[in-house]
Amino acid sequence: MSTSLSTSMPVVRVLILCTGNSARSIMAEGAINALGRGRVLAYSAGSRPTGQVHPLALAQLARAGFAVGTPHSKSWDCFAVPGCPPMDFVITVCDNAAGETCPVWPGQPVRAHWSLPDPAAPAPHPEAQEAAFGAVFAEILRRVHAWLGDAPEALDQAALVERLRAIPIHPAPGAFDHAAP
Repeated sequence: MSTSLSTSMPVVRVLILCTGNSARSIMAEGAINALGRGRVLAYSAGSRPTGQVHPLALAQLARAGFAVGTPHSKSWDCFAVPGCPPMDFVITVCDNAAGETCPVWPGQPVRAHWSLPDPAAPAPHPEAQEAAFGAVFAEILRRVHAWLGDAPEALDQAALVERLRAIPIHPAPGAFDHAAP
């Protein structure tokens, strides 16, 4: 088990799942890795990956100043094979992936679901799609902040579980109203 660079506590691993692994899960992976400060390490995958990361997902991460390297769309199967590090948490970020039969993950990860609309769904015009990505990313950031707080390096496993379970599955009413065209 590895430890965080900023604390002697073990690194917590989280797998973010979506169907296509091109937008929501990529943005959540980037946000958690940036805000987790070495204490929380995120990965993302999809049940039916598109093979491409949506450029607007990368644009949201860049605007936030998050260094994300070169994320790629991949299957969740690559995290369910022997030798993969066990995940402490598995979070689905789309309703389709939440309803699918997931592989058996090494370890006994705590599961959570964050119901988020698909910002990559067809939009009537580019501005509407950009607004949808902005609204979904803002909701991801809100949830990551609620989970990790301002000092993730100070949170033990029990606190992370408690805080994750306190986050509602569905966003607050009206959370995406400003994303409408």
